[in-house]
Amino acid sequence: MIRIVTVVGARPQFIKAAAVARAIHDEFADRVTEVLVHTGQHYDENMSKVFFEELDIPHPKYNLEISGGQHGTMTGRMLEAVEKVLLEEKPDWVLVYGDTNSTLAGALAAAKLHIRVAHVEAGLRSFNMRMPEEINRIVADRLSTLLFCPTDTAVANLAKEGVSAGVENVGDVMFDVALFYREQARKQSTALASLGLAEGAFALATCHRAENTDDPNRLGEIVAALAEISASLPVVLPIHPRTRKLLADSGFDKNLGNVKVVDPVPFLDMVALEQAARVILTDSGGVQKEAFFYRVPCITMRDETEWVETVEAGVNFLVGANRAKIIDVFAAIHGNQCEFRGQPNLYGDGHAANAIAERIVGVAP
Repeated sequence: MIRIVTVVGARPQFIKAAAVARAIHDEFADRVTEVLVHTGQHYDENMSKVFFEELDIPHPKYNLEISGGQHGTMTGRMLEAVEKVLLEEKPDWVLVYGDTNSTLAGALAAAKLHIRVAHVEAGLRSFNMRMPEEINRIVADRLSTLLFCPTDTAVANLAKEGVSAGVENVGDVMFDVALFYREQARKQSTALASLGLAEGAFALATCHRAENTDDPNRLGEIVAALAEISASLPVVLPIHPRTRKLLADSGFDKNLGNVKVVDPVPFLDMVALEQAARVILTDSGGVQKEAFFYRVPCITMRDETEWVETVEAGVNFLVGANRAKIIDVFAAIHGNQCEFRGQPNLYGDGHAANAIAERIVGVAP
């Protein structure tokens, strides 16, 4: 029996883990045991517990309940706790996702115990070393035996760094998820009705990255842009608890105009909102891709993106945290100057999770 310990801690990781866990169960239930470890990095119930219930993921065997604090403190506490789990479980593989502190801690703990690491979403690069996520993903890639890339660009990034062994473009697990849940979200979610929104007649915004929320100048520009947009198109802003606090502390919460600020929404509600939006404004890597999957123009409020393919396709626009640029691009999109016409299939065939499960089992002892 092959034993896998999966380490997750943040919303996007829960969603990706659901797809891979389903593939493992469907194809290899008689050969694989998967143990789920939740670090607790996202501690708010709307951002963690509800996802396990809604996506039908088995509840974690371990909940480390580690959240808050500086990056070093958080990662160190996770490293110590994950190491104890690995010593007890003695897995053949540790499976990590993305680029969070949970990812880094899981990869480090496994590598130091000589347990093989499989990294889903390997090879992504923003080329901005000021981003904690960039450090996390680079280290995780260096420690991994199997590097599951979502795109050809990610494979090329690793090749430039001299990494080729164990590298494979399996496609994007989030594309699997988008295909699996899109109709379910349309049928089950009541988010549009409860928020008083009409399909194709609102903007969906998210903002959580430290580079934006911790910089008063950048946060102020974003708030000003969203407020201005809300004068002509309803804007709904599901907001991370940390961002809500920073808005209140800075007084920017009083400058949001007609923006409808709501608590983080359950997964299916978020999928429903993304599909129905006229435009999406975000600094989230995952939401950028989801916008592409659902063929919704995206304004990315960052200076760079890991998902360069969507920018090159002309449907994702990098604007930084500049109010004027955000407004200009929004005006162009709102005036129907951005359309999806024959965009290529950039993120695989919707079976990335199956490929990951098969590859791990295929190289297991």
